[in-house]
Amino acid sequence: MARFLIVEARFYDHLNDLLVAGARAALEADGHDVEVITVPGALEIPGAIVLADQSGKFDGYVAIGVVIRGETYHFEIVAGESARGVMALTMDGMAVGNGILTVENEAQALVRADPAQKDKGGEAAKAALALLALRTRYA
Repeated sequence: MARFLIVEARFYDHLNDLLVAGARAALEADGHDVEVITVPGALEIPGAIVLADQSGKFDGYVAIGVVIRGETYHFEIVAGESARGVMALTMDGMAVGNGILTVENEAQALVRADPAQKDKGGEAAKAALALLALRTRYA
């Protein structure tokens, strides 16, 4: 049994609830302990994971958030930099699944967040599980 931390940027409550539910269900179905923390936005997710990892309490992480395109360039910055930050953590050997949705509109986000549809939260959790298995295999 491993211990996972879901780090969510809680901006769209109803969408985050679905993403977290999917991630939690996937991890708990595999017999793991889960804790959830909230950060202000998607850009803070990688930093929060680094801080949590320094505690030594967690074996893996799931990044959860929703970034919907708006009228400004801010979408590109948040989408790109949050993904870059999560990828940097995986390149450093952390088991992190990226469940940060970057979408054009709320309808796209709803389909992807819903565990009964695309279940991107669950997929991110399964990615974290796969990376943890690889890290354990090659340790």
